[in-house]
Amino acid sequence: MKNLLLSIQHLLAMYAGAIIVPIIVGGALGFSSKETAYLVSIDIFMCGVATFLQVYKKIGIGLPVVLGCTFTAVTPMIMVGSKHGLDTLYGSLFASGIIIVLISPFFSHLIKIFPPVVTGSVVTIIGITLMPVAMNNLAGGQGAKDYGNSRNIILGIVTLVIILIIHRYSTGFIKSIAILIGLIAGTIISSFYGLVSFDAVSQSNMFEFPKPFRFASFKFEIESIILFVIIGIVSLIESTGVYTALSDITNIKITRKDISKGYRSEGLAIILGSIFNAFPYTAYSQNVGLVSLSGVKSQKVMYGMVVLLLICGSIPKIGALATVIPPSVLGGAMIAMFGMVMAYGVKMLGTIDFTKQDNLLIIAVSVGIGLGITTVPKAFNGFDEEFTWLTQNGIVIGTFTAIILNLFFNGLNDKQIVKNMK
Repeated sequence: MKNLLLSIQHLLAMYAGAIIVPIIVGGALGFSSKETAYLVSIDIFMCGVATFLQVYKKIGIGLPVVLGCTFTAVTPMIMVGSKHGLDTLYGSLFASGIIIVLISPFFSHLIKIFPPVVTGSVVTIIGITLMPVAMNNLAGGQGAKDYGNSRNIILGIVTLVIILIIHRYSTGFIKSIAILIGLIAGTIISSFYGLVSFDAVSQSNMFEFPKPFRFASFKFEIESIILFVIIGIVSLIESTGVYTALSDITNIKITRKDISKGYRSEGLAIILGSIFNAFPYTAYSQNVGLVSLSGVKSQKVMYGMVVLLLICGSIPKIGALATVIPPSVLGGAMIAMFGMVMAYGVKMLGTIDFTKQDNLLIIAVSVGIGLGITTVPKAFNGFDEEFTWLTQNGIVIGTFTAIILNLFFNGLNDKQIVKNMK
Protein backbone atom coordinates (compact mmCIF):
# COMPACT_ATOMS: atom_id res chain seq x y z
CA MET A 1 0.00 0.00 0.00
CA LYS A 2 2.84 2.41 0.83
CA ASN A 3 4.43 1.88 -2.60
CA LEU A 4 1.05 2.40 -4.28
CA LEU A 5 0.51 5.71 -2.48
CA LEU A 6 4.01 6.85 -3.43
CA SER A 7 3.32 5.86 -7.05
CA ILE A 8 0.07 7.88 -7.01
CA GLN A 9 1.97 10.85 -5.57
CA HIS A 10 4.46 10.76 -8.46
CA LEU A 11 1.56 10.50 -10.91
CA LEU A 12 -0.19 13.55 -9.47
CA ALA A 13 3.01 15.60 -9.41
CA MET A 14 3.41 15.34 -13.19
CA TYR A 15 -0.26 15.05 -14.16
CA ALA A 16 -0.97 18.75 -14.68
CA GLY A 17 1.96 19.10 -17.06
CA ALA A 18 1.02 15.90 -18.85
CA ILE A 19 -2.57 16.95 -19.60
CA ILE A 20 -2.05 20.62 -20.39
CA VAL A 21 0.23 20.16 -23.39
CA PRO A 22 -2.27 18.00 -25.37
CA ILE A 23 -5.12 20.35 -24.43
CA ILE A 24 -3.18 23.38 -25.71
CA VAL A 25 -1.94 21.70 -28.88
CA GLY A 26 -5.27 20.00 -29.61
CA GLY A 27 -7.17 23.27 -29.18
CA ALA A 28 -4.74 25.24 -31.34
CA LEU A 29 -4.81 22.64 -34.14
CA GLY A 30 -8.60 22.46 -34.26
CA PHE A 31 -9.16 19.05 -32.67
CA SER A 32 -12.72 18.28 -31.55
CA SER A 33 -13.44 17.70 -27.86
CA LYS A 34 -13.52 13.94 -28.43
CA GLU A 35 -10.25 14.02 -30.36
CA THR A 36 -8.62 16.16 -27.69
CA ALA A 37 -9.79 13.72 -25.03
CA TYR A 38 -8.12 10.91 -26.95
CA LEU A 39 -4.99 13.04 -27.35
CA VAL A 40 -4.85 13.49 -23.57
CA SER A 41 -5.33 9.76 -23.04
CA ILE A 42 -2.65 8.71 -25.51
CA ASP A 43 -0.28 11.22 -23.98
CA ILE A 44 -0.82 9.80 -20.48
CA PHE A 45 -0.32 6.28 -21.86
CA MET A 46 2.88 7.25 -23.68
CA CYS A 47 4.20 8.98 -20.55
CA GLY A 48 3.99 5.54 -18.95
CA VAL A 49 5.81 3.88 -21.86
CA ALA A 50 8.48 6.60 -21.94
CA THR A 51 9.03 6.43 -18.18
CA PHE A 52 9.43 2.64 -18.38
CA LEU A 53 12.08 3.02 -21.10
CA GLN A 54 14.03 5.34 -18.82
CA VAL A 55 13.63 3.44 -15.53
CA TYR A 56 14.42 -0.01 -16.96
CA LYS A 57 18.18 -0.26 -16.52
CA LYS A 58 18.84 -2.41 -19.59
CA ILE A 59 17.36 0.28 -21.83
CA GLY A 60 17.51 3.57 -19.93
CA ILE A 61 19.50 5.25 -17.21
CA GLY A 62 17.90 3.23 -14.39
CA LEU A 63 17.25 6.21 -12.10
CA PRO A 64 13.76 7.24 -10.83
CA VAL A 65 13.28 9.52 -13.85
CA VAL A 66 9.75 10.47 -14.94
CA LEU A 67 9.27 11.35 -18.60
CA GLY A 68 6.49 13.63 -19.80
CA CYS A 69 5.69 15.77 -22.82
CA THR A 70 7.93 18.81 -23.02
CA PHE A 71 6.55 22.36 -22.88
CA THR A 72 9.35 23.55 -25.14
CA ALA A 73 7.70 21.72 -28.05
CA VAL A 74 4.28 23.41 -27.67
CA THR A 75 4.85 26.41 -29.92
CA PRO A 76 6.81 24.46 -32.59
CA MET A 77 4.12 21.75 -32.72
CA ILE A 78 1.36 24.32 -33.15
CA MET A 79 3.38 26.20 -35.76
CA VAL A 80 4.33 23.14 -37.84
CA GLY A 81 0.90 21.52 -37.49
CA SER A 82 -0.90 24.71 -38.53
CA LYS A 83 1.41 25.56 -41.41
CA HIS A 84 2.35 22.17 -42.84
CA GLY A 85 -0.25 19.73 -41.47
CA LEU A 86 -0.31 16.90 -38.95
CA ASP A 87 1.52 14.47 -41.24
CA THR A 88 4.53 16.82 -41.42
CA LEU A 89 4.34 17.42 -37.66
CA TYR A 90 4.49 13.75 -36.75
CA GLY A 91 6.92 12.86 -39.53
CA SER A 92 9.29 15.55 -38.25
CA LEU A 93 9.00 14.26 -34.69
CA PHE A 94 9.72 10.71 -35.89
CA ALA A 95 12.82 11.81 -37.82
CA SER A 96 14.07 13.94 -34.92
CA GLY A 97 13.67 10.95 -32.57
CA ILE A 98 15.82 8.80 -34.84
CA ILE A 99 18.49 11.52 -34.95
CA ILE A 100 18.44 11.81 -31.13
CA VAL A 101 18.94 8.02 -30.84
CA LEU A 102 21.84 8.14 -33.31
CA ILE A 103 23.66 11.02 -31.60
CA SER A 104 23.05 9.76 -28.05
CA PRO A 105 26.44 7.96 -27.74
CA PHE A 106 28.29 11.09 -28.80
CA PHE A 107 26.22 13.85 -27.25
CA SER A 108 28.04 13.89 -23.92
CA HIS A 109 31.02 15.13 -25.96
CA LEU A 110 29.05 17.42 -28.30
CA ILE A 111 27.55 19.14 -25.25
CA LYS A 112 30.65 21.36 -25.24
CA ILE A 113 28.96 23.62 -27.78
CA PHE A 114 25.92 24.02 -25.52
CA PRO A 115 27.22 25.74 -22.36
CA PRO A 116 24.82 27.60 -20.03
CA VAL A 117 25.10 30.84 -22.01
CA VAL A 118 23.64 28.99 -25.03
CA THR A 119 21.07 26.75 -23.31
CA GLY A 120 19.94 29.54 -20.99
CA SER A 121 19.37 31.85 -23.95
CA VAL A 122 17.46 29.16 -25.87
CA VAL A 123 15.21 28.21 -22.95
CA THR A 124 14.52 31.90 -22.30
CA ILE A 125 13.51 32.35 -25.95
CA ILE A 126 11.24 29.29 -25.75
CA GLY A 127 9.56 30.68 -22.63
CA ILE A 128 8.99 34.01 -24.35
CA THR A 129 7.46 32.37 -27.43
CA LEU A 130 5.04 30.41 -25.23
CA MET A 131 3.55 33.48 -23.54
CA PRO A 132 1.28 34.54 -26.46
CA VAL A 133 -0.39 31.09 -26.18
CA ALA A 134 -1.04 31.73 -22.50
CA MET A 135 -2.43 35.22 -23.09
CA ASN A 136 -4.74 34.09 -25.91
CA ASN A 137 -6.20 31.41 -23.64
CA LEU A 138 -6.52 33.89 -20.77
CA ALA A 139 -8.68 36.02 -23.04
CA GLY A 140 -10.97 33.06 -23.78
CA GLY A 141 -9.18 31.26 -26.60
CA GLN A 142 -8.19 32.64 -29.97
CA GLY A 143 -11.21 32.92 -32.24
CA ALA A 144 -13.72 32.56 -29.39
CA LYS A 145 -16.86 34.73 -29.55
CA ASP A 146 -16.22 36.06 -26.05
CA TYR A 147 -12.51 36.67 -26.66
CA GLY A 148 -11.28 39.42 -24.35
CA ASN A 149 -14.40 39.34 -22.16
CA SER A 150 -13.64 40.66 -18.68
CA ARG A 151 -15.18 37.50 -17.18
CA ASN A 152 -12.52 35.38 -18.91
CA ILE A 153 -9.71 37.59 -17.66
CA ILE A 154 -11.03 37.54 -14.10
CA LEU A 155 -11.42 33.73 -14.07
CA GLY A 156 -7.88 33.30 -15.39
CA ILE A 157 -6.43 35.70 -12.84
CA VAL A 158 -8.37 34.03 -10.00
CA THR A 159 -6.90 30.68 -11.09
CA LEU A 160 -3.41 32.17 -11.11
CA VAL A 161 -3.92 33.73 -7.68
CA ILE A 162 -5.08 30.37 -6.26
CA ILE A 163 -1.93 28.71 -7.62
CA LEU A 164 0.29 31.41 -6.13
CA ILE A 165 -1.42 31.23 -2.72
CA ILE A 166 -1.08 27.44 -2.58
CA HIS A 167 2.55 27.69 -3.62
CA ARG A 168 3.22 30.35 -0.99
CA TYR A 169 1.47 28.83 2.02
CA SER A 170 1.71 25.06 1.47
CA THR A 171 4.63 22.67 1.59
CA GLY A 172 5.68 19.28 0.29
CA PHE A 173 3.26 17.32 -1.87
CA ILE A 174 0.44 19.92 -1.84
CA LYS A 175 2.89 22.55 -3.05
CA SER A 176 4.06 20.26 -5.85
CA ILE A 177 0.49 19.95 -7.24
CA ALA A 178 -0.44 23.63 -6.90
CA ILE A 179 -1.08 23.85 -10.66
CA LEU A 180 -3.44 20.88 -10.61
CA ILE A 181 -5.36 22.25 -7.60
CA GLY A 182 -5.59 25.67 -9.26
CA LEU A 183 -7.01 24.15 -12.45
CA ILE A 184 -9.62 22.17 -10.51
CA ALA A 185 -10.61 25.19 -8.40
CA GLY A 186 -10.78 27.47 -11.46
CA THR A 187 -12.96 24.95 -13.30
CA ILE A 188 -15.35 24.62 -10.34
CA ILE A 189 -15.73 28.41 -10.16
CA SER A 190 -16.28 28.57 -13.94
CA SER A 191 -19.05 25.99 -13.70
CA PHE A 192 -21.21 28.53 -11.85
CA TYR A 193 -21.04 30.70 -14.98
CA GLY A 194 -22.08 27.86 -17.28
CA LEU A 195 -18.63 27.56 -18.86
CA VAL A 196 -18.06 23.88 -18.13
CA SER A 197 -19.43 21.14 -20.38
CA PHE A 198 -19.13 17.39 -19.80
CA ASP A 199 -20.23 16.44 -23.32
CA ALA A 200 -16.76 15.15 -24.22
CA VAL A 201 -16.82 12.88 -21.15
CA SER A 202 -20.19 11.35 -22.04
CA GLN A 203 -19.18 10.89 -25.68
CA SER A 204 -15.82 9.25 -24.94
CA ASN A 205 -15.32 5.50 -24.74
CA MET A 206 -14.71 3.85 -21.39
CA PHE A 207 -11.76 1.85 -22.74
CA GLU A 208 -9.69 2.46 -25.85
CA PHE A 209 -6.16 1.33 -26.52
CA PRO A 210 -3.67 3.48 -28.45
CA LYS A 211 -3.78 3.23 -32.24
CA PRO A 212 -0.78 3.93 -34.47
CA PHE A 213 -1.28 6.88 -36.83
CA ARG A 214 -4.63 7.75 -35.21
CA PHE A 215 -4.65 11.26 -36.69
CA ALA A 216 -2.00 11.26 -39.44
CA SER A 217 0.78 9.30 -41.10
CA PHE A 218 4.25 10.71 -41.85
CA LYS A 219 5.48 13.37 -44.21
CA PHE A 220 9.04 14.68 -43.98
CA GLU A 221 10.21 18.27 -44.36
CA ILE A 222 13.76 19.35 -43.58
CA GLU A 223 12.97 22.68 -41.89
CA SER A 224 10.53 21.08 -39.44
CA ILE A 225 12.90 18.21 -38.73
CA ILE A 226 15.72 20.66 -37.89
CA LEU A 227 13.38 22.56 -35.59
CA PHE A 228 12.46 19.44 -33.58
CA VAL A 229 16.05 18.22 -33.48
CA ILE A 230 16.94 21.54 -31.81
CA ILE A 231 14.04 21.12 -29.37
CA GLY A 232 15.21 17.56 -28.69
CA ILE A 233 18.79 18.68 -28.04
CA VAL A 234 17.62 21.39 -25.64
CA SER A 235 15.55 18.73 -23.84
CA LEU A 236 18.59 16.44 -23.59
CA ILE A 237 20.62 19.22 -22.01
CA GLU A 238 17.85 19.90 -19.49
CA SER A 239 17.56 16.16 -18.80
CA THR A 240 21.28 16.00 -18.06
CA GLY A 241 20.65 18.23 -15.06
CA VAL A 242 17.83 15.91 -13.93
CA TYR A 243 20.09 12.88 -14.28
CA THR A 244 22.91 14.38 -12.24
CA ALA A 245 20.51 15.69 -9.57
CA LEU A 246 18.88 12.27 -9.15
CA SER A 247 22.31 10.64 -9.10
CA ASP A 248 23.24 12.83 -6.14
CA ILE A 249 19.91 12.33 -4.34
CA THR A 250 19.91 8.53 -4.70
CA ASN A 251 23.69 8.11 -4.27
CA ILE A 252 23.77 6.10 -7.50
CA LYS A 253 26.82 6.93 -9.60
CA ILE A 254 26.26 7.34 -13.32
CA THR A 255 28.77 7.14 -16.15
CA ARG A 256 28.81 8.58 -19.65
CA LYS A 257 27.41 5.26 -20.85
CA ASP A 258 24.46 5.59 -18.46
CA ILE A 259 23.77 9.13 -19.62
CA SER A 260 24.00 7.96 -23.23
CA LYS A 261 21.33 5.32 -22.44
CA GLY A 262 19.19 8.07 -20.90
CA TYR A 263 19.49 10.13 -24.08
CA ARG A 264 18.70 7.08 -26.21
CA SER A 265 15.56 6.36 -24.18
CA GLU A 266 14.31 9.89 -24.78
CA GLY A 267 14.90 9.45 -28.51
CA LEU A 268 13.00 6.15 -28.47
CA ALA A 269 10.16 7.84 -26.56
CA ILE A 270 9.95 10.55 -29.24
CA ILE A 271 9.84 7.91 -31.99
CA LEU A 272 7.05 5.95 -30.29
CA GLY A 273 5.20 9.15 -29.45
CA SER A 274 5.17 10.18 -33.12
CA ILE A 275 3.95 6.76 -34.27
CA PHE A 276 0.97 7.02 -31.91
CA ASN A 277 0.48 10.72 -32.79
CA ALA A 278 1.43 11.90 -29.31
CA PHE A 279 4.33 14.13 -28.23
CA PRO A 280 8.09 14.40 -27.72
CA TYR A 281 9.10 13.40 -24.18
CA THR A 282 11.71 14.61 -21.73
CA ALA A 283 12.69 14.22 -18.06
CA TYR A 284 10.31 16.05 -15.69
CA SER A 285 12.16 18.11 -13.09
CA GLN A 286 9.11 18.44 -10.79
CA ASN A 287 9.41 14.78 -9.83
CA VAL A 288 13.02 15.30 -8.76
CA GLY A 289 11.73 17.37 -5.87
CA LEU A 290 9.41 14.53 -4.84
CA VAL A 291 12.29 12.04 -4.81
CA SER A 292 14.26 14.46 -2.65
CA LEU A 293 11.35 15.07 -0.25
CA SER A 294 10.12 11.50 0.04
CA GLY A 295 13.48 9.75 -0.23
CA VAL A 296 11.96 7.32 -2.74
CA LYS A 297 14.60 5.22 -4.46
CA SER A 298 12.61 2.03 -5.03
CA GLN A 299 12.14 0.85 -8.60
CA LYS A 300 8.82 -0.69 -7.46
CA VAL A 301 7.39 2.80 -6.91
CA MET A 302 8.39 3.88 -10.42
CA TYR A 303 7.05 0.71 -12.03
CA GLY A 304 3.83 1.21 -10.06
CA MET A 305 3.55 4.70 -11.51
CA VAL A 306 4.12 3.29 -15.02
CA VAL A 307 1.22 0.85 -14.52
CA LEU A 308 -1.05 3.65 -13.27
CA LEU A 309 -0.19 5.80 -16.30
CA LEU A 310 -0.92 2.93 -18.68
CA ILE A 311 -4.28 2.25 -17.00
CA CYS A 312 -5.33 5.91 -16.97
CA GLY A 313 -4.19 6.29 -20.58
CA SER A 314 -6.43 3.43 -21.65
CA ILE A 315 -9.56 5.13 -20.27
CA PRO A 316 -10.51 8.06 -22.56
CA LYS A 317 -13.15 9.27 -20.08
CA ILE A 318 -10.32 10.20 -17.71
CA GLY A 319 -8.65 12.11 -20.51
CA ALA A 320 -11.95 13.76 -21.39
CA LEU A 321 -12.22 15.20 -17.86
CA ALA A 322 -9.21 17.36 -18.66
CA THR A 323 -11.00 18.91 -21.66
CA VAL A 324 -13.73 20.46 -19.49
CA ILE A 325 -11.25 23.09 -18.23
CA PRO A 326 -12.23 26.48 -19.75
CA PRO A 327 -9.54 28.23 -21.87
CA SER A 328 -9.38 31.21 -19.50
CA VAL A 329 -8.61 28.93 -16.54
CA LEU A 330 -5.91 27.23 -18.58
CA GLY A 331 -4.54 30.64 -19.51
CA GLY A 332 -4.14 31.60 -15.86
CA ALA A 333 -2.21 28.39 -15.15
CA MET A 334 -0.16 28.78 -18.32
CA ILE A 335 1.13 32.17 -17.24
CA ALA A 336 2.71 30.49 -14.23
CA MET A 337 3.95 27.41 -16.09
CA PHE A 338 5.26 29.08 -19.22
CA GLY A 339 6.68 31.92 -17.16
CA MET A 340 8.59 29.26 -15.24
CA VAL A 341 10.13 28.04 -18.50
CA MET A 342 11.38 31.56 -19.13
CA ALA A 343 12.49 31.92 -15.51
CA TYR A 344 14.35 28.62 -15.70
CA GLY A 345 16.22 29.96 -18.72
CA VAL A 346 17.19 33.02 -16.68
CA LYS A 347 18.29 30.71 -13.85
CA MET A 348 20.52 28.80 -16.26
CA LEU A 349 22.03 32.10 -17.37
CA GLY A 350 22.71 32.91 -13.73
CA THR A 351 25.59 30.42 -13.70
CA ILE A 352 27.65 32.29 -16.28
CA ASP A 353 30.20 35.07 -15.78
CA PHE A 354 28.29 38.32 -16.29
CA THR A 355 31.44 40.39 -15.91
CA LYS A 356 32.40 39.26 -19.41
CA GLN A 357 30.87 41.57 -21.99
CA ASP A 358 31.14 38.75 -24.52
CA ASN A 359 28.56 36.69 -22.62
CA LEU A 360 26.23 39.67 -22.36
CA LEU A 361 26.46 40.16 -26.12
CA ILE A 362 25.68 36.49 -26.79
CA ILE A 363 22.53 36.72 -24.66
CA ALA A 364 21.51 40.13 -25.98
CA VAL A 365 21.81 39.27 -29.66
CA SER A 366 20.43 35.70 -29.57
CA VAL A 367 17.44 36.51 -27.33
CA GLY A 368 16.89 39.79 -29.17
CA ILE A 369 16.78 38.13 -32.59
CA GLY A 370 14.67 35.23 -31.31
CA LEU A 371 12.14 37.59 -29.72
CA GLY A 372 12.23 39.91 -32.72
CA ILE A 373 11.33 37.16 -35.19
CA THR A 374 8.63 35.85 -32.84
CA THR A 375 6.92 39.24 -32.62
CA VAL A 376 7.60 40.32 -36.23
CA PRO A 377 7.62 37.06 -38.26
CA LYS A 378 7.32 38.89 -41.60
CA ALA A 379 10.51 40.93 -41.13
CA PHE A 380 12.56 38.58 -43.32
CA ASN A 381 9.91 37.93 -45.98
CA GLY A 382 12.37 39.12 -48.63
CA PHE A 383 14.32 35.86 -48.35
CA ASP A 384 13.43 32.87 -50.50
CA GLU A 385 10.91 30.38 -49.14
CA GLU A 386 13.63 27.74 -48.78
CA PHE A 387 15.03 29.77 -45.87
CA THR A 388 11.76 30.21 -43.96
CA TRP A 389 12.74 27.43 -41.51
CA LEU A 390 15.45 29.82 -40.29
CA THR A 391 14.13 33.31 -40.97
CA GLN A 392 10.59 32.87 -39.57
CA ASN A 393 11.27 30.81 -36.46
CA GLY A 394 12.53 32.64 -33.40
CA ILE A 395 13.63 29.46 -31.61
CA VAL A 396 15.73 28.17 -34.52
CA ILE A 397 17.39 31.44 -35.43
CA GLY A 398 17.94 32.32 -31.77
CA THR A 399 19.57 28.93 -31.12
CA PHE A 400 21.89 29.13 -34.12
CA THR A 401 22.82 32.70 -33.18
CA ALA A 402 23.68 31.68 -29.60
CA ILE A 403 25.79 28.69 -30.73
CA ILE A 404 27.71 30.64 -33.36
CA LEU A 405 28.35 33.63 -31.08
CA ASN A 406 29.47 31.38 -28.22
CA LEU A 407 31.95 29.59 -30.49
CA PHE A 408 33.17 32.97 -31.75
CA PHE A 409 33.67 34.51 -28.31
CA ASN A 410 34.34 31.52 -26.04
CA GLY A 411 35.43 28.67 -28.29
CA LEU A 412 35.15 25.22 -26.67
CA ASN A 413 36.79 26.12 -23.38
CA ASP A 414 33.73 26.67 -21.21
CA LYS A 415 34.31 24.77 -17.93
CA GLN A 416 30.78 25.02 -16.57
CA ILE A 417 29.42 22.09 -18.51
CA VAL A 418 28.14 18.96 -16.79
CA LYS A 419 30.83 18.75 -14.12
CA ASN A 420 29.41 15.54 -12.69
CA MET A 421 29.89 13.50 -15.85
CA LYS A 422 32.85 11.16 -15.73
